[in-house]
Amino acid sequence: MERPIEESGDFAGIPDAFQRLWTPHRMVYIQGGEQPHIDECPFCRAPSLSDEEGLIVARGTHAYVLLNLFPYNSGHLLVCPYRHVATYDLATPEETQEIAELTQTAMRVLTTVARCDGFNIGMNQGRVAGAGVAGHLHQHIVPRWMSDSNFFPVIARTKALPQLLGEVRAEIQAAWPASGSAPAGGVPAL
Repeated sequence: MERPIEESGDFAGIPDAFQRLWTPHRMVYIQGGEQPHIDECPFCRAPSLSDEEGLIVARGTHAYVLLNLFPYNSGHLLVCPYRHVATYDLATPEETQEIAELTQTAMRVLTTVARCDGFNIGMNQGRVAGAGVAGHLHQHIVPRWMSDSNFFPVIARTKALPQLLGEVRAEIQAAWPASGSAPAGGVPAL
């Protein structure tokens, strides 16, 4: 028997216009999510691997870009400084400049390759803010489409990813410009 959706006006306190989406299964992650030790940091390790093994699409002088191993959407990229630094305020001016430049290039490349309609871009600073790897600064670039399934992962605990990570990485890397300005032509397959 299906339970009716509770209206916010029925909650205790002052009613508002927001509907709530309760996800108690996330408490396991919030309360007990293990953080890797610095010796096991995936963002320190990735640059020592081949681009294919590390899912790296571009390498800069102070920072690099890689695919998220657990993406919210196809083409979900991360921009990380090479240096193991936890928060944005601890990054050097050179690191922050290159993170910004790589983010702009990633947006251009994803727009060309994936034909996305927009982006979610952000950094979770610290474990309490939801950083999966709180010890190493990383910025998320999540491509979004008008028709994407925004809450599908939350409601159904399922992600619909139409391509394998290796294929996505190869397409993004192939479209990544050598100069960082305009992306090369690419087949929009994401």
